[in-house]
Amino acid sequence: MSKGEKTSSRVGTTASNVLRNPNASAAAKSLAGSALAQTGTNKQTSPAVATKAAKALDDGRSSGTTKTLAGSTLTQKTKK
Repeated sequence: MSKGEKTSSRVGTTASNVLRNPNASAAAKSLAGSALAQTGTNKQTSPAVATKAAKALDDGRSSGTTKTLAGSTLTQKTKK
């Protein structure tokens, strides 16, 4: 079960900026979309997005912004 986590407004703003950035990677935009959709709600991260977020965190080439979005989305993954 989830702990009822919600994306903070700061992360929501970051996600919005990423989505408007034409140079942002596809992975960053995917994570940004998920994080933005979860802002102020109790929506859960899908398994596919959670996998993408985990890979982004493990990838040394991921930017700090991408890792922030990945961490936010993983926090809202449904717990087993």
